Amino acid sequence: MADERQATFGSDGSLQADTTPEATGENDFGDQKEENETDGGYSRYVVSSLLQKAVRRSDEEVAAWAAWELARSGFGWNLWDRLNLYVVEDLRAGDEVALTIERYEELATERWETDSWKGRLCAIHAALAAARAPSTREASNADEYFRKVAEERAAARDRGEDPAHDFPVGDLEVGEKFDAIFDGHTGEGSKRGRGTEFFKTRGARVGPEGENELSARWQRLAMVLDDIDYTEAQIRRAVEPVDPDARWDEPDSF
Repeated sequence: MADERQATFGSDGSLQADTTPEATGENDFGDQKEENETDGGYSRYVVSSLLQKAVRRSDEEVAAWAAWELARSGFGWNLWDRLNLYVVEDLRAGDEVALTIERYEELATERWETDSWKGRLCAIHAALAAARAPSTREASNADEYFRKVAEERAAARDRGEDPAHDFPVGDLEVGEKFDAIFDGHTGEGSKRGRGTEFFKTRGARVGPEGENELSARWQRLAMVLDDIDYTEAQIRRAVEPVDPDARWDEPDSF
C-alpha cells in the first residue's frame, strides 16, 4: 500500500521529521544517495510535485520523465500515490483513464516490480495516459467553495442574518424548487401520500438527454400495464426529457 504521509517543511524550507521510506544506493554520479534523493540527484518531493503539475498542464514528456525517475529510483509508492491523487484532484469526473491508471499500477506493483523494466513502462504509460486526459480542478474547487459557504451560513445564523452565499439547494423544503425529491422515499413525501404515481411522473425523470427509445418504450408499457390508471399526459411526462434550462420545474398537475 502506498505511504500517504506528506512531507512537512519548516519556515526555512528544511524537511521536518520525515519518516518515509528511503531508496538506498548510488545515484547516477556514483555518489551515495541522500534520503529521498532520486537516481538523477533530485529531491523526490520535487519530482513528485513536478509529476502532478505536468499532468495537470498536459505536458506529456515531462510527466513521462517524472514518472520514470520516481519508478527507477525506488519511489514507486510515491509515484502511484501521486497519480491516484491526480485521479481525484485533477481529472474530469467520469473519465475512464482512472481505470487505466489503476490497471497499470496493479501490473507494476503486483505482477512486476515498479523499478523493473516492465514496471517503468507501466509508470510511463500511466503518466502519459494521465497527461492526455482532460484535466480540471472542478472537484477541488467545489470542495473549497462548499466548505467556505458552510462557514458563511453558520456565521450568518450566529449573526441572525441571511447568508451572503448559500448552498445551491437552499433549505430543501416541500413545495419549493426541489419539490420532486419529496417522493415516497422520504418521510415528508410519504406523509403526503406521494407514492408510485408521483415517483414515476416526477422523481424518476431523467435528462436532459432523456430516455433512449427502447427504455422509453419499456417505461410506457410498464405504466400501461400497471394497476395505476395513468393518463396519457402522465405517461408522456414520465419519459419526457428534463428541460436543461429548468431541470427541476414540474407542473402542479398533468
